[in-house]
Order: sequence, then structure tokens, then C-alpha cells
Amino acid sequence: MAYDLTDPKDRKRAWSDYLWKDHGVLRLRFHNMHEVGGGLWRANQPSPDRIEWLAAEGFKTILNIRGTQPGVCYYDFEREACERHGLAMHDMPFGSREAPYVDRIQRAVKIFESIEYPALVHCKSGADRAGLISVLFALTHLNLPYEQAIEHLSLKYLHVKAGKTGVLDYFFETYRAYNEAHPIGFMDWVETVYDRDAVQAGFMSSWWGNLLTERLLRRE
Repeated sequence: MAYDLTDPKDRKRAWSDYLWKDHGVLRLRFHNMHEVGGGLWRANQPSPDRIEWLAAEGFKTILNIRGTQPGVCYYDFEREACERHGLAMHDMPFGSREAPYVDRIQRAVKIFESIEYPALVHCKSGADRAGLISVLFALTHLNLPYEQAIEHLSLKYLHVKAGKTGVLDYFFETYRAYNEAHPIGFMDWVETVYDRDAVQAGFMSSWWGNLLTERLLRRE
């Protein structure tokens, strides 16, 4: 149900949903905020107060990778706070349990080149999708070595490879393996070699196989 943030009762309901249904209460003090480099930082979903703090610290841009969802409490609060405090907000949706789409990767790279920095990229927890974008940024914008870029998908940022979010690691590992045999730039690989459906299917096959043998059958 959509909210009217100009109505005090509706605003109160939206804030309650933000705190409890969207788990915002867990993010009031813990922000999972880390520097990526080149003026980009990563974090979990910022509250309105956190956006005010970011503006005061000189941040110019927020990259929202949870998607465009008007009428959802966290999105409406974020959009309102960015407008109030003068931050540009770009909606850049990515999934945490699916291989990324080529057009979304291409759009992200273009956004990296056009926005003002410092910038903050966030998903809900700052662990998985924020890690994906951080690796993309490190590879395409900072031109860092793969071994250094991929560190942004690690337990340090609360990213867990064992679950379905491991598809993000599988995506990048697919590139690494191909690049070792056939040296190629990351975006060249994405645009000419990468088969999203094959990567998704390959991950799910390996994930279900590991689940069956290691967890259900308790294979030694």
C-alpha cells in the first residue's frame, strides 16, 4: 500500500514499516560503509538522517541499486531526502541472486562516467549487490587487477558465497577463467562472450549439486 508522506499519519505508518518491515532498525547505527576508491563508497540502505549526514560530508550522488519502487517506504524516504539535501539519486536496479544482465552492466558503466563524486552506492544490506557494483567499478572505472577488485565480494562486507548470492561470484569467476585462457578486457567479455543464461544455469546446477551432496546427503 502506497504512502502519502505529506500526511502525518501515513508518514508515521511509513516510518514504522521502514524500521520493522524493511529492517531499518538494524541500520540506525550500523551502516556497513566502506570506501571503494575513486570517490565511491558502499553501504547499506541509508535512512533520511544518514542522507542528511552524507550531504553534510560533501557527497554529491547516491546510486540506489534496490530498484525504482515509488510507493515503497524506503524508496520514498530516500527520494525525498535526496531532493531535500541536494543529492542526485540514480536508480540502478540489480538482483542479488541472479546473473547480471548485459544492459544493466553497460548502463552502470556509463553512470560511473557521468556522475559527480563523492558518491554512495547502496543496496539493502550493503553486502551483495553493493559488492557487485563495487567490483564492476573497480574493474571498469579504476582499472584495478581482478584479484584486487574481487575482494569487494567477501565476508568482510557480509557477503556470503555459499547461498544463492554466490551467483555473483560465479559470474566474475566465469570471466576470470575465460580471461586466463583467452586474455580479454572485462567489458569486451561482457559484450561479446558472456552468456547470461548459461552462467545462470551453470551456477544453479552447481549450487543444487553442492546442496544435495554436502548438506542433504552429508557426503564425506
